[in-house]
Amino acid sequence: MPKQIEEKLGEEDQKDQLLQMAIDDLRDLDLYIQELSTFLPLAFCAINPFGLVITVNLAFQTFTGFKESEIIGGKVEILFLDKEKFRNLLSSRELKEEGKISKEMRLVTKRKEEVPVSVSIATRRGEDKEVIGYFVALFDVSRFEELRKGLEKKVKERTKDLEIRTEEIAESRLALMNILEDVGEARKTAENEREKTLTIITNFSDGLLLFDKADNLSLANFQAEKYLNIDIKKMIGQNISEIINVPAFKKIIECITDSKSSKIKRMYRQELALGKESIFEISTIFPEEGKQESGILVVLHDVSREKVVEKLKTEFVSLAAHQLRTPLSAIKWTLKMLLDGDLGEIGKEQREYVERTYQSNERMISLVNDLLNVTRIEEGRYLYKPVLIDIEPVIDFVINSLKEKVEKRKVKVVFTRLKKKLPKAKVDVEKIRLAIHNLINNAISYTHVGGKVTVSLKNNKEEVEFRVSDNGIGISKDEQERVFTKFFRGNNAVRKETTGTGLGLYITKNVIEAHGGKIWFKSEEGKGSTFYFTLPAANN
Repeated sequence: MPKQIEEKLGEEDQKDQLLQMAIDDLRDLDLYIQELSTFLPLAFCAINPFGLVITVNLAFQTFTGFKESEIIGGKVEILFLDKEKFRNLLSSRELKEEGKISKEMRLVTKRKEEVPVSVSIATRRGEDKEVIGYFVALFDVSRFEELRKGLEKKVKERTKDLEIRTEEIAESRLALMNILEDVGEARKTAENEREKTLTIITNFSDGLLLFDKADNLSLANFQAEKYLNIDIKKMIGQNISEIINVPAFKKIIECITDSKSSKIKRMYRQELALGKESIFEISTIFPEEGKQESGILVVLHDVSREKVVEKLKTEFVSLAAHQLRTPLSAIKWTLKMLLDGDLGEIGKEQREYVERTYQSNERMISLVNDLLNVTRIEEGRYLYKPVLIDIEPVIDFVINSLKEKVEKRKVKVVFTRLKKKLPKAKVDVEKIRLAIHNLINNAISYTHVGGKVTVSLKNNKEEVEFRVSDNGIGISKDEQERVFTKFFRGNNAVRKETTGTGLGLYITKNVIEAHGGKIWFKSEEGKGSTFYFTLPAANN
């Protein structure tokens, strides 16, 4: 083989060897950086311009006692006994001009231990020289010398190796710098996203209060500050037990905390009046990080305007219903006189028309009565005369009043009585009769011809339970949550029975709850429904 070719091949092999060495060195350098970050005894963290922690190393977690998930996103100043002093460091002239500053302070660990530390802060700047955050390093002054010597020894050992290979890994270092730049861009993007989130929270239309795991107030937006008319920024970091002493917060804290445990409880759209004209719906949300709760978000939704509109609507309905009642009553008695022959005999065809008109007028009167009942419920003046009674005679009365409808629809109504006497209940007889009438009447109306309706009672020691079951059309699953709302009628109910106001179950629910009872149901479309309610026994 020619000598020139051999030399050329030798050069190629040498280049390959150098390239492999460079790759090996890059891998060693990458491992070294990872080891240095993981095992570096210096506790440090990175924060954004607002003092929120972005990242921490293992030494920081060990030193402070806070896990990474507990401290990231929080304000680093909560770690220091003198929080104001730390804030002054961040805004100091020395840090702005020199880019770094060091001071001795006292740090409070998670275990509430006070440790003297030397705090070093260095400014992080972007390509445009603007401050994008800070590095914060913590030195345990009592162990500083020992740590410094150990660190210097390790750094010298590693630095000596790096100096020997500096020229050989120049290209590898360049690649590493490119990777670090990409990481920096990714971190910058993450910080921008965080800033966007904070902007959304700040400008959210509802008031937001965020409490951490220890029930300390960690964040509040502008709307919450506006609603409460106080400077909430001064209260950030305070515990809920301290905040409750502030008059503006007192009602909210009492509303959202459990009276026994004093912990924030789960709630959804709980109404709370803050002042004469300010009404809010309070909700508590428990965000989760993995399977652990990371804090509690309290949402203040202003419904003052909706309540005013609702009151005006109620007043209008009440006025309109009262105005309609008198002429409808006059029409009813005039038609009754015609049907009874008090105004002279009428023909068969005429009687049919008058009877239809009478039934339509009765439905209008029923609608007006329902509207007036709804108005009284919303105004909180629905129950008038509670007395001590047995429930069975009331049920008998209702079933007898529906006898004509039962015969017309050929439905079998069975009232299953208990052998043992039930305890009495203290109720407004007229209103309970109306509630029972609504439930049994619905069961008859929405049961097929020839169907069966079963009424029964049950003694549950401290309460009396009423139950009415049918084998009728049932209620579709997607409509069940709206059953007790105003003016709601299921699609299959409208097809089965075209008349109806959609107010019966709403009124029934309010009657039962006004008596201190509960109402619920079970239903399957096409198979029937069972409605239940309970009333407290008089001996309870």
